[in-house]
Amino acid sequence: MRVLVIGSGGREHALVWKLKQSPLVDDVYAAPGNGGTAREGAININIPADDIAGLVTFARREEIGLVVPGPELALTLGITDAMKEAGIPCFGPDAYCARLEGSKAFAKDVMRRAGVPTAACAVFDDLDAARAHVRAVGAPLVVKADGLAAGKGVVVARTSEEALAALDEIMGRKAFGKAGSRVVIEECLIGEEASFLCLCDGLRAVPLPSAQDHKAVYDGDKGPNTGGMGAYSPAPVLPDEDAERMADLVSRPILRQLAEDGHPFVGVLYAGLMMTADGPKVLEYNTRFGDPECQPLLMRLDGDLVEIMQAALAGDLSAVPVRQKPESALGVVICARGYPQSYPKGMPIEGLDEAEADGAKVFHSGTVVENGVCKANGGRVLCVTALGKTLKEAQDKAYAAVAKIRIPDSFHRSDIGEKGIRRLQQQQNAR
Repeated sequence: MRVLVIGSGGREHALVWKLKQSPLVDDVYAAPGNGGTAREGAININIPADDIAGLVTFARREEIGLVVPGPELALTLGITDAMKEAGIPCFGPDAYCARLEGSKAFAKDVMRRAGVPTAACAVFDDLDAARAHVRAVGAPLVVKADGLAAGKGVVVARTSEEALAALDEIMGRKAFGKAGSRVVIEECLIGEEASFLCLCDGLRAVPLPSAQDHKAVYDGDKGPNTGGMGAYSPAPVLPDEDAERMADLVSRPILRQLAEDGHPFVGVLYAGLMMTADGPKVLEYNTRFGDPECQPLLMRLDGDLVEIMQAALAGDLSAVPVRQKPESALGVVICARGYPQSYPKGMPIEGLDEAEADGAKVFHSGTVVENGVCKANGGRVLCVTALGKTLKEAQDKAYAAVAKIRIPDSFHRSDIGEKGIRRLQQQQNAR
């Protein structure tokens, strides 16, 4: 069969890499793809992820047997609905379900109706009313742009002044465009974050191992939020033995609610969790694989991803096993200096083959190949990912591979995984 992967990031490179391992697959296309998907043997197609009509036309012409959308934008624009109308299988939720990610206010309403634990919140589309709310309730608060903002539309405000400044930035100066025409203001939850993803077939939610993303740009979780500076799996804060209980708490109620709404959810349901003293609470839902969580999760997945996706689309994930490798996996994102603000492009990348010589995998997030030379072409450039018998071994292998890569004007966090390693050590000392 021919498979089309939509998107251009590290998540999409990881999907191409995993899908190409299936004996069911003849060719993989990536739209638009990147330097890494091309190195993987995929055929890059110059169609952007938001060109729904163009993607459908291409899929029809090339007789694509499976479409796998990577980014949220394609899903919220209705790529699954459009492919379904064209008779082409598409592994992802319809546009109604994708609003879980596309609108934080919508997600809060679904959570309320489903009985899922989450932070108390208020929703505003008027700047003056939002300001009055901040002054009335006081800080700390979390201010979120309602719509899609590439992982950057969230401000954790420690003071009322910071919250008011965030409102001015999001609603007043329209820093995120239409995504900030409405805001959600939440209570600030305290705890450790975890990413919890389930594969869904409309009725069933099959948990994947937990993961932990590192959103802040600098070591020690300092600086502004980014799309993600690295991730590892499993996350000790959410051990494997708790996965079914967590799915019962935060995933399956959402599936039941959406099915009652007449829109069964098929695809990946990602719950961003805060593990608080009062128990886990949902910070947000995504309706696709996270980036960079996808990279370590797919390195751990022990099975045929195409078979799994086909079973989900057929409405019966129980028909195929979803197994995991016992190793831990950890990915470190290398960025262009200046990210998440302005950053340079076009820097040559050296050392890719050396980095993969000892078993690490370099997933390309923002690269392009020009005249045979791989160059940086985005804020997040690479995600260097490795497996290890322990989280510490995975960390050591990933950073050893990072050290072999040379990119001018680049940087990375040096502490990916440290939080998990400390927790494991504390657990061991408590025994």
